[in-house]
Amino acid sequence: MTPQKNVLPSYQLVPEPTLRFHPERERDLEVHPLQGLRAYGPYSRKMPFSAPDPMRLAVICSQHAYDKVLTAIHELRTRHSPRERKNYLVDYDGFSSIYGIGLDCPQSDDDPRVVVLDQKEVDQALSGLTPHEKLAELVFTALRRLSLIRSQFDVVCVYLPNEWAVAFESSPDDEASDFNLHDSIKAVSSGLRIPVQVLNDRGLTYPCRCSVAWRLSLALYTKAGGVPWKMAGFEDRHAYVGLGYCLRKAPERRFVTCCSQIFDSQGTNLQFLLFESRAGEYEGDNPFLPRSDMHRVISRTLSLYQAQKGRPPTRLVVHKTTHFTREEVDGCLDALATVDDVELLTLTQSTPWQGIKIDAPRTKGATKGEPAAYPLERGLLLPIGIYDYLLWTQGNCSAIGSNFFKEGKGIPHPIRITRHVGSGTFHESAREILALSKMNWNNDSLYDRLPVTTTYASLLAGIVKRMGPLSSLPYDFRYFM
Repeated sequence: MTPQKNVLPSYQLVPEPTLRFHPERERDLEVHPLQGLRAYGPYSRKMPFSAPDPMRLAVICSQHAYDKVLTAIHELRTRHSPRERKNYLVDYDGFSSIYGIGLDCPQSDDDPRVVVLDQKEVDQALSGLTPHEKLAELVFTALRRLSLIRSQFDVVCVYLPNEWAVAFESSPDDEASDFNLHDSIKAVSSGLRIPVQVLNDRGLTYPCRCSVAWRLSLALYTKAGGVPWKMAGFEDRHAYVGLGYCLRKAPERRFVTCCSQIFDSQGTNLQFLLFESRAGEYEGDNPFLPRSDMHRVISRTLSLYQAQKGRPPTRLVVHKTTHFTREEVDGCLDALATVDDVELLTLTQSTPWQGIKIDAPRTKGATKGEPAAYPLERGLLLPIGIYDYLLWTQGNCSAIGSNFFKEGKGIPHPIRITRHVGSGTFHESAREILALSKMNWNNDSLYDRLPVTTTYASLLAGIVKRMGPLSSLPYDFRYFM
């Protein structure tokens, strides 16, 4: 008897997801997000309760820095052509042309919407024993001052130059502090209900101004309340939840903070909830919730969806980057008894798997194929077990009209998807993950490696560590972007 060779199951190719740019016109669809914005404008362009017209900006910066900030903002009004990523990046036509609204920026630092930090106070803060604490308080005071005229602006731009780098983080040797200035600004501004856009020297000096204009304009438009695009072709009553855990740095006792956020069927983030649990268990540095706490997290998340939509979802998918324990599975199922279709998935980034695309022989008479010039197609799905499959969320994306590999070089690793609860084929969850990987409105990329559910959960966890007591009320994610 001849032994059989080990053969992997057949792969599938999940098509590149399409994005929608109008709530009613079903023809306003595009795979490429920037091409879609140029052709159709943003999804919420003609909708009430979107970004205001004009969008009004406030500014916090040091003395003598306002002209640099003003120049960067004025650039958003003009046209730019790409100097990099030319097989992906498209011309930027100007803020009003793309988003359909104006941009109102203070013309001088005498405007009440501009808070200039006193240079002497900044120098004293940077030269002190705890520069991160002193400088942060100067910025926090400026935010509180702007909060008194909150009705006069929509987004605050905070400029953090490289010369302040000594105050960006606390010392790694500090056992009691885990300070990060960027995240701390977001934590304070969220309490004041102020959306903040942090500017740095890289953004002000980066050679490709087209790239900067796309990224900065998208972030500002979204933070002001706009919706650039949504996912197309998904059922109305499907919902997606991202769970993330973090540990606050404290010598006396560590405890779990859980971030739960919910997206609707079109990938639009609604709101998110924060929870604290002192009963969490640990496997290494990874915390896990007991059944009762997981039940509480998911129950409140489901209630948030129902409050927004008026009825429960027919399908709910939960993503997290660590495995689900038996306690966590039971807690989820306890809370989701009224939902017909439940899927609990672990998304693992670190895998030993790789794949290489082999083309047919190019030489006449050759019998062996040759490595292709581009990697495997993004969206390739390969089952590796009853409950596990590999999904290439990075790879060549020829669907935009030409070969495009975002990472530029290297052999992409897939992510491993493990199903703890759920049924049916892997194709549907893979299709959802690919679509959600295109829903990060805080950059101009075609995709992220992970879906926005887990990307945002990780981002939130970093900011939550710097917050004080957590509110039981929902948070708007725009304050944390």
